[in-house]
Amino acid sequence: MIRKRSPSRPLVPLIIGVNVLVYLSWHWPIYFEPTMMLEHFLVSWTALLEGRIWTLITSVFSHNMFFHIFLNMYVLLQFGSILEAVLGARRFLFFYLTAGVVGSLSHSVVSAWLLGDPDLAALGASGAISGVILTFSLIFPREKILIFGLIPLPAFWGAVLLVVADVWGLVAQTQGGSLPIGHGAHLGGAITGIFYYLFFLRGRI
Repeated sequence: MIRKRSPSRPLVPLIIGVNVLVYLSWHWPIYFEPTMMLEHFLVSWTALLEGRIWTLITSVFSHNMFFHIFLNMYVLLQFGSILEAVLGARRFLFFYLTAGVVGSLSHSVVSAWLLGDPDLAALGASGAISGVILTFSLIFPREKILIFGLIPLPAFWGAVLLVVADVWGLVAQTQGGSLPIGHGAHLGGAITGIFYYLFFLRGRI
């Protein structure tokens, strides 16, 4: 008898589900008290120095604003689902977590050494999402994407635009301006996506 292997379940919806559970825990403490959330789901240079290394990954699944989680999970569903189909679930999970951790570490280093605020905490999947977008754009450079949901651009140039915006935002933050956005995390994730494509994917896909 030949058994037919059942297809693996998509990983992206599971990642989205975990993010939703953590989001609910911020607003309706189901599993953790508010102080526990602050200690274990926010990443900063100070938190790392205090030994809370796990916040490099827990913060990647943490959001406390609806617009933040909606935007990140929407982009993950659109781009991550395709990337998971290309890479396979295991490779996609490894890449996603790596981009997230590098993004968290980048934020911590940037906030401590460029912005002079080691206590500046961050949360969100934006670093990992930036990595997903960059890798997608390098695999499918001519695929049309919509910037702000309105402006059609080839994926490659859309990704370049996002990186330029984050570099500009980070420079503005070093001068005391710009919005409270984790540009350091975005750039860390984006660089991870570029390296992953160049050293692991190029020529294999």
